[in-house]
Amino acid sequence: MNLEPLRVVIAHCRYQQRGGEDAVVDAETQLLQQHGHQVRRLLRDNYEIEGANRAAVALQTLWSERTRREAQQLLQDFRPHVIHVHNTFPLLSPALYWAAARAGVPVVQTLHNFRLLCAQAMLLKQGKVCEKCIGHLPWRGVLGKCYRDSTLQSAVMVSGLALHRVLGTYQKKVTRYIALNEFCRGKFIDGGLPPERIVVKPNFVDIPAQESQMRKGGLFVGRLSSEKGTDILLAALSRLPDAHVDVIGTGPEQAKLEGRAGVRLLGWQEPNAVYARMRRAAYLVMPSLWYENFPRTLVEAFACGLPVIASRLGSMAELIDDRRTGLLFEAGSATDLARCIAWAEAHPEQLRQWGENARFEYKTKFTPEQNYRELTQIYQEVMDAHSY
Repeated sequence: MNLEPLRVVIAHCRYQQRGGEDAVVDAETQLLQQHGHQVRRLLRDNYEIEGANRAAVALQTLWSERTRREAQQLLQDFRPHVIHVHNTFPLLSPALYWAAARAGVPVVQTLHNFRLLCAQAMLLKQGKVCEKCIGHLPWRGVLGKCYRDSTLQSAVMVSGLALHRVLGTYQKKVTRYIALNEFCRGKFIDGGLPPERIVVKPNFVDIPAQESQMRKGGLFVGRLSSEKGTDILLAALSRLPDAHVDVIGTGPEQAKLEGRAGVRLLGWQEPNAVYARMRRAAYLVMPSLWYENFPRTLVEAFACGLPVIASRLGSMAELIDDRRTGLLFEAGSATDLARCIAWAEAHPEQLRQWGENARFEYKTKFTPEQNYRELTQIYQEVMDAHSY
């Protein structure tokens, strides 16, 4: 698509621990700039919360007058064609949508997590998928202290959702939502978002092809936390004395993995070092216990020609073609994961073919070029719709 240069505002509240959403924001900003579009960013950083008055932060979560003023001035000076929002929680707040509506600028919102449906944002409770609040105001999240195990903080989250549902913010002030896959789109429709306003566009990674190397063993890349299925991985490896998995990442579950048979902890690694490991491994393991809106690590593995063994859950079951680009196992089952790892260790040639299939999947769906076409098409559609 050949477009005249656009003016785009990217809005995002950065996380205290940099993660996939922050990487996506940076990647999409660079992608637009590389194609000649003008980009301004409206950013806040969650480090600002440290030492701040809790009551003031709670009020900002509901409505940030600072955001309204700053956005109003930016939109007036820059006169963007579109504003693309990634995360407003907690410091930007939904006041941003109202500022955009007042300025007559269409809003695109990427749905990186389930925060509009769930106080905890992951549809996860005590290590299991929880959908009790889908289609309802998530008041159960207050009773269950779902956000940071705090009744008060959970109440703030739910109050914000309630306020802006009553005001019609999510129904009327967002021109187009971007879900990262069809599975997530369905959950947001079930949760009450207008289906005609939700399109699907995955994220992308930019990893060039390299010569394949001798591949051996498994690899885990991610935060070492319970929802990522670290306990399941350990239990599976305890059944497989000859298998080993390199583990890249840090997190609260790290101590559990230290010194365990079959596990080699490598800590945090720079992206290029991760990709180098992906090109040497025979398979990636993703035993996540939650839906994983769009696991960037999975697509990075595909780009490196690495098949993936993952939970048959949420987007992972959609992104992985079982027995063509990887293997799917019953979520939460160490026995089933052990079966898949044992099969993978015994069939290296089959895995190599699946790795080639995975690389082809990446080249057809998850490259910067493909993503640029899809992203600018969405921008053009919302601009056309807003002109009437």
